[in-house]
Amino acid sequence: MSRYSAAEIEAKWQNAWDRAGIFKATRTADRPKYYVLEMFPYPSGRIHMGHVRNYTMGDVIARYKIATGHNVLHPMGWDAFGMPAENAAMAIGGHPKTWTYDNIADMRAQMKPLGLSIDWSREFATCDPEYYGQQQALFLDMLQAGLVYRKNAVVNWDPVDMTVLANEQVIDGKGWRSGADVERRELTQWFFKISDMAEELLEALDGLDNWPAKVRLMQENWIGKSRGLEFSFERTDGGDPITVYTTRPDTLMGASFVGISPDHPIAHQLEAQNPEVADFVAKCRKGATTEEALEKAEKLGFDTGLTVKHPLDPNWELPVWIANFILMDYGSGAIFACPAHDQRDLDFCRKYDLPVIETFRDLGARQQSDHELSSFPSEEFFENSPVFTDYENRFGDEDKKIQKFQKVTVTAYVPPKTEKVAYLSNPFGLGTTTGQEAVDTTIDLAEQQGWGKSKTQYRLRDWGLSRQRYWGCPIPVVHCDSCGVVPEKKENLPIRLPDDVTFDVPGNPLDRHPTWRDCACPSCGNAAKRETDTMDTFVDSSWYFARFTAPDADTPTRMEDAEYWMNVDQYIGGIEHAILHLLYSRFFARAMQITGHLPKKAIEPFDALFTQGMVTHEIYVTRDDRDRPVYHLPEDIEWHESGARLGATGKPVTVIPSAKMSKSKKNVVDPINIISAYGADTARWFVLSDSPPERDVEWTASGAEAAFKHLNRVWSLSERIAEMDDDAKGDGDDDLLRAMHKATFDVTQGIESFGFNAAIAKLYAFANTLAKSRAGKAAQQQAVKTLAQLMSPMTPHLAEDIWARQGDAGLVATAPWPVADEAFLVEDSVTLPIQINGKRRAEINVPRDMTKDEVEKSVLGMDAVQRALNGSAPKKVIVVPGRIVNVVV
Repeated sequence: MSRYSAAEIEAKWQNAWDRAGIFKATRTADRPKYYVLEMFPYPSGRIHMGHVRNYTMGDVIARYKIATGHNVLHPMGWDAFGMPAENAAMAIGGHPKTWTYDNIADMRAQMKPLGLSIDWSREFATCDPEYYGQQQALFLDMLQAGLVYRKNAVVNWDPVDMTVLANEQVIDGKGWRSGADVERRELTQWFFKISDMAEELLEALDGLDNWPAKVRLMQENWIGKSRGLEFSFERTDGGDPITVYTTRPDTLMGASFVGISPDHPIAHQLEAQNPEVADFVAKCRKGATTEEALEKAEKLGFDTGLTVKHPLDPNWELPVWIANFILMDYGSGAIFACPAHDQRDLDFCRKYDLPVIETFRDLGARQQSDHELSSFPSEEFFENSPVFTDYENRFGDEDKKIQKFQKVTVTAYVPPKTEKVAYLSNPFGLGTTTGQEAVDTTIDLAEQQGWGKSKTQYRLRDWGLSRQRYWGCPIPVVHCDSCGVVPEKKENLPIRLPDDVTFDVPGNPLDRHPTWRDCACPSCGNAAKRETDTMDTFVDSSWYFARFTAPDADTPTRMEDAEYWMNVDQYIGGIEHAILHLLYSRFFARAMQITGHLPKKAIEPFDALFTQGMVTHEIYVTRDDRDRPVYHLPEDIEWHESGARLGATGKPVTVIPSAKMSKSKKNVVDPINIISAYGADTARWFVLSDSPPERDVEWTASGAEAAFKHLNRVWSLSERIAEMDDDAKGDGDDDLLRAMHKATFDVTQGIESFGFNAAIAKLYAFANTLAKSRAGKAAQQQAVKTLAQLMSPMTPHLAEDIWARQGDAGLVATAPWPVADEAFLVEDSVTLPIQINGKRRAEINVPRDMTKDEVEKSVLGMDAVQRALNGSAPKKVIVVPGRIVNVVV
């Protein structure tokens, strides 16, 4: 018997697929189309086990759909622009373009041995001029349609990389690449008008039935629709009023101060007049820049000396503070603070000795007049009390009011240093109204009384796409002293990046490249300058799915191809892209429909979405002489009865439970090493078999070895069956065929539902049944060929070899998917548990169609039942057909 050689088999069949061109997608009218797409990778230079799992999942679906008669599009590309290439160029010399394309070549060479059913003829990288030139054409069309605009905006600025950063690129107040403290800086930026589509993007989530609920919820929260109240505080000095927006107007009587952003127009005015304000504002601009970071940062404030009047009591004046935790990009850049019901406000008021006023009176807890403070708990009690923010079910039974008040909520407290009056009454007539009902009641009253108006607002801000870096798609506009900002002519596209740039000094090389930067105005022909900002790389990945439908088109898409291939039927990728990438892609699909590049049906581009789990691995660590952790590669570890030890020194190793694979922790398993040792089919089989695909899977050497051994056994089994005499007879042909059809049904269900691990479990069981079978050759050969077909999406190379060993012509990859015969799915017999006085004592296997009387007669004749009866007649025999028999003695 020949030996299973994965290396030989896999190379052989990949060549056969390439020669046959079976994965090349072309439009055809005789088969239904199916578009499966995995989120394309960044060309870092090495694939990892996460890539293997992600692309194997997509490959299973693609191969299955080919077998079920679909015309499948399964493309591959590279998300190739971005800062890492520039950083590499600065660190090691060379050019970002060279670094990127070398990495693409390396990763393509690493991916091809996996045997993926990819149409490589459609491959592109987003840094290809042919791709980003069409992206520039899209930009111009969106500009003409009013979907792009330019304005001054406060941005996150990385002073080391010297570029604007998106909020998600700011980690704990620092640039994600440089680690430098990020600053706020006002720059003129380009924006996409995504906020205009906020309501549409939100409402459409309800129709994405085949998306994970958690992803839809994450997008809903990111869009952040809220109904609130907009009103103004009148300034006592007669200056411009301060407008605020709040989603909690029912807490207005708990106002402690009015806060404005360091970037608020009033702050700018004061900054120009007062050096202390200027110093404070400058300090704020060097601090945290995102909501998340500001929540964690120290709360800083500056008392401007300005005061405003409370809208419901002109005698109640509130101070105006500049506060570092207020951003200009939400609401009006101003708030009123209610510290009794907001932790951030409370932290600020504690620091600056400002009043903390409980808004909702609890008459069972306090029997005092509105301005009486003497019976309040002590300051010490207040300091240890949590903020009361969840005001649902605020009022309980009478005997619980005092206890609940003291345990749950910050009590009203006026610090000794202030003489301000704490208002405790609620003027809105809310009574025991709580929650959204209280908010709505307050808004209605404000509108009736004329001091505020209802406003619906979204957390979603317009998408700033300008980046001050070289390695990105150039924005196709020029700046002319006579004409202003002028779009480039489409016939001049692509505006190519110049190759002759250097990175020896910080900043954008395009700013220092006069022969590229200096140009003629497309409108008047006079001297002008190109826009040197390039596009955010999220733009590149927001429409690539559409370009795959016609990557050779001389327009962004070719409508007949987009009509045929769109939408993406199955999209696969990590949960980390659940918000921005998917949200931006949804916006772009709408923009492309508006500008005539996608059909209306593609307004939601991804019909189904699956988010896979990570591949994890144990971490192996020792300590050095200074008690610092030293991490070790899995291949450096030897296992002994006493535990893990370093193979080189025998030093004991601490094993940390499985975690995400990380180069810094050295718990990365190189897929190329696995493929070299066991073959691609083993790697594919293992990452699919060990865990449901939406959960993390732990890579273990023992698991990989077990998978390899199983595939060897299947190989040997197929060899044995192929070498049987053609006329060999046996016993149990029908039983084997029944198992075959049951496996076909179960595996099909598993693949259709993304239950790949469940499908593989059925394949294990079917292979074991086949190995034990004594059926004739015809039945065994039919069964092993079906086994090959069912395994083909997971282990395509082995399946092809098994198929060929049984003498079948053609490729299993193009063979029709087996269909389960329902007649074989019905079991001829059934096993019934037998209970005696309610306790299970035995079981009996009977024909499924046996009558109740016949079942009862058979059961009463059993030894276990006879012993329990001890010669007596049963009091009752209950037969539930097909389920159970209960004998009462």
